[in-house]
Amino acid sequence: MPNARISVVIGDITQLDVDAIVNAANESLLAGGGVCGAIHRAAGPDLEVECRRIGRCPTGEARITAGYRLPARYVIHAVGPAWQGGHRGEPELLGACYRNSLALAQQHGLSSIAFPAISTGIFGYPLQAATGIALAEARRWISEQPKPERVIFCCFSDRDAAIYSAALAAAS
Repeated sequence: MPNARISVVIGDITQLDVDAIVNAANESLLAGGGVCGAIHRAAGPDLEVECRRIGRCPTGEARITAGYRLPARYVIHAVGPAWQGGHRGEPELLGACYRNSLALAQQHGLSSIAFPAISTGIFGYPLQAATGIALAEARRWISEQPKPERVIFCCFSDRDAAIYSAALAAAS
């Protein structure tokens, strides 16, 4: 039976009405391309001001800001690794992104969090491998912690959602 606390949706993460959305950020925390650029555009200029105030965020770590003009109250900025063949600590760093994001959600008492497919865009992480890490970290977290109550994986395409859904079903 699938875990009711984890779900997969297809859509625009900037439109989700959840406590926090996760930004697939770069170390500067400033607007980039893909999901990061879309989140910054939707949140408005105050997000960049807060990100500049925070400063850099090392790969594998996460920082939290307000959501500003987003439906989500918060944005958790997680810096995933660039894929370099998988032998330079990429799996550990990607797992740390998810753990650190979930820990921030818990520390702020958040009930719901939505993740994009961190590192799978311009950072080139293979989607299948990244999906396995993302789901393993989410399952481990929710088996041990009460918050967040809901973990959503927001996919931009049908193809990505099918990979996440199949991996989630196989693990149940």
